[in-house]
Amino acid sequence: MISWIQRTFQHHFRTIFAVLLGLLIISFVVTYAPSSGIGRAENRVLTRPFFDLNLASQEDQTRLAGDAALSVNLQAGYMGLESDQLQQYALQRYAALHMADQLHVPAPTSDELAGMVKTLRAFAGDDGQFDAKRYATFRDSLKTNPRLTEADVSRVLSDDWRASRVEQLLGGPGYVLPADIKTQLVQADSTWTVAVATADYTGFAPSIKPTDADLAKFFEENAFRYEIPPRVSATYVDFPVTAYAAQINVTDADVKAYYDANPARFPKPADPKAATPAKDEKPDPAADFAAVRPQVLTALKFERAQRLAVKAASDLAYALFDGKVTSGPALDALLAGGKLVRKPLAPFTREAGPAELGGSPQIADAAFKLDRDRFYSDALTSPTGAVVLFWQDTLPSRKPLFAEMREKVSADYIENEKRRLFVELGKSLRTQIEARVKAGEVFDKAVAAVAGSTVKVETKSLPAFTLRQPPQDIDYSVLGPLERLEKGQVSEMVIAQDKGTFLYVIDKKLPDLAESSPAYIAARTQLASSISRFNSDSYLQDLVAQELKKSEPVAQ
Repeated sequence: MISWIQRTFQHHFRTIFAVLLGLLIISFVVTYAPSSGIGRAENRVLTRPFFDLNLASQEDQTRLAGDAALSVNLQAGYMGLESDQLQQYALQRYAALHMADQLHVPAPTSDELAGMVKTLRAFAGDDGQFDAKRYATFRDSLKTNPRLTEADVSRVLSDDWRASRVEQLLGGPGYVLPADIKTQLVQADSTWTVAVATADYTGFAPSIKPTDADLAKFFEENAFRYEIPPRVSATYVDFPVTAYAAQINVTDADVKAYYDANPARFPKPADPKAATPAKDEKPDPAADFAAVRPQVLTALKFERAQRLAVKAASDLAYALFDGKVTSGPALDALLAGGKLVRKPLAPFTREAGPAELGGSPQIADAAFKLDRDRFYSDALTSPTGAVVLFWQDTLPSRKPLFAEMREKVSADYIENEKRRLFVELGKSLRTQIEARVKAGEVFDKAVAAVAGSTVKVETKSLPAFTLRQPPQDIDYSVLGPLERLEKGQVSEMVIAQDKGTFLYVIDKKLPDLAESSPAYIAARTQLASSISRFNSDSYLQDLVAQELKKSEPVAQ
C-alpha cells in the first residue's frame, strides 16, 4: 500500500499538489477570511496579523497553506493529515520559523540539506531506503511544473530543517524517570502464559418476570430513551420504474459496455461443483460476462428506466414551481390533469425515513426541509423509481404514554436485567474460581465446577505471548486486565462481543530490566523522544493560540 501511494505521488505529483493546495486555501479562507462588511464598512476586518503574516490576505494564505502541504508530502510521502490537522500544522510550523528568526537559527548547509533529503519518505523506494532515481524523477517533474519550482522545494526543506532545530530546543532532552521506563517494559514485554474461560452471554437465560410496577418505574427513570423525536407527516406521488420499463431498449453492446464500466458490481457466481482452478489458469472474460449477463441487463434497464422516472418527477416539481401552485384545489387539479395520485406516508423521523420508501435517509432529509411555504420537494430517487413529496405537517417531539411503549419497555427492562445478572454472575464465578485455583484445583476443572448449568463456559490455554505481540485469535480488549494481574490470579470478567471472558495467569516472566539492556535503552530513547515532541507541540500550540487571540475580531 505504501509503495502504491509513493508511486502515485511520484507520477502525479503536480496534480495532487494542485488539488491539495486548492483545498487548503479554501479551508484557510473559510477560517480566516474577513467578513464582507456589506452595509457597514466600519466593521470590515482588513487584516488578521499572525506574526509577520496577514491571514486575511489570500497571498499569505496561499504561501502558508502551500508550504505546509508540500512539507507534509515530502516528509510522509503522501498527504497524511486531515484538513484541520494540516491547518494546525501550518500555523505551528510558521510559529517555529518565527522563533527560528528570533533565535538566529542559520539555514542548513548543502551537506545538511542533502542529508535531510535522504530521510524523506517522498524519495524512499519500496525497501524504505532513499531512491536516487525517484529523487531524480521528482526533480525532472519540477522543470515542467508551473505551480512548483525547485527553488520552492529547497525553501520549504530549508524551513523544515530550521523549524526542526527549534522544536529540538523547545522539546529538550525529554527527561524520563527510570520507574516509567521499567513500567513500560513490564507492560509491553512481560511474557504471559494465560488460560482463558469464556462465558456465553447469548445462551444465558435467567428467569425475569417484571411486574407492571417494575416496568413503569423503569419507563420513568429512562424516559429520555422513549421520547419520540420530531416527525413529518407527508404524502407522495410515485413514479415507479415499472411504468417506464417498456420504453427502454438496449443492445448487446450497451450491456457489455455497462459491464465493462462496472465489473465489481457483477462478480461471477461461485460454482460449488467446479474444480479448483489451477494456479496458472488464465481468466476467461467472455465466460465471466456470460455468467452474469442477465443481472447486468436487469441493472442497466433499471438504471435507464429510473432516469425517466426522475425526469417525470422533475417535470412535476417544475410545473408546481412554474405555475406557482399552492396546496389545495390548485394542487388537486394539477395532479388530476396528469392522472397522478398522492399516496399517504406514515409519520417518520429524520433518523428513520418512511418505511413505504425503504427508510431512505435522502428522502427523510428532504422532507424535513419542507414546510407550509415550501410544501413540495424536488424529484427524489426511491428504491423503486422516483417520488415527489408533499408536506402536510411537522409533528413536534413528545413523551409517549407508558401504554404506547409497554412492549419496548418490557424488552429493554428484560435485557437490562439480563446484563446486570450476567455481571453479578461473573463476579461470583471469579471469586469461586480463584478460590479453587488457590486451593490447587486445575483451572478448567474449577471453571466447570462453579459454572454448572447456569451458563455455558469454554476454556482454552494460549501460547506464551507479550502485549507487544498479542495472540491473533483473541479480542485484544479482553487482555486489558493483564497489566494488573500477577501469577496465579484470575481477572474480573470482561464483556465483549456477547461473551464474558476470564483470564487466569498461569505464568508471568518479566523482561530484562537492567539499565544496560538493549530493551531498556530502546524504551528510554522512545519515551524521551515522545516527551520531547509533546513539550515542543504544547509550547507551539500555546504560542499559536496567543498570537491568534491578539487579532480576534471583537464582537460589536
